[in-house]
Amino acid sequence: MRKAADIGWRPVQYLNNVSAQVTTTMKPAGFENVQGVTTAAWLKDPTDHQWDVDEEMKAWRDWMAKYNPNGNLGDVNYVYAFSVSFLMEQTLKKCGDELTRENLMRQAANHRKLRVPGLLPGITVSTSPTDFYPVQAVQLQRFKGESWELFGDIMHAESS
Repeated sequence: MRKAADIGWRPVQYLNNVSAQVTTTMKPAGFENVQGVTTAAWLKDPTDHQWDVDEEMKAWRDWMAKYNPNGNLGDVNYVYAFSVSFLMEQTLKKCGDELTRENLMRQAANHRKLRVPGLLPGITVSTSPTDFYPVQAVQLQRFKGESWELFGDIMHAESS
């Protein structure tokens, strides 16, 4: 993105969500060079100030302070880790005292619209014995200033 700007080329640019971190991609490319770039998100961006007072993100920051005090609070991968940890905890709770592989897989394949901290509002986790993909919804966001700006409705692709 920086090189495109350096040579004066201004194409419409889209990023996959794993490349869309503010701290590791957008800032190094130069904020002036990434205005209007679009991506699809499903996690809350810890650099987005709209989440500063969000209870889930407060819990995430507390979790980071306790378990990874030197971690980069601008790294969305830590939000992902927090969300995945919560999902695993819920799955293990559903197992009860039957901690077998078979039961673990059965419980993991039977989440229904589970609200997982760190996911964008309106996005939940659903799995089934024929569909193991936990998150099947995104919201578009466009880079503006020094952060992402969500726009449009949540786009869902859950199977029936």
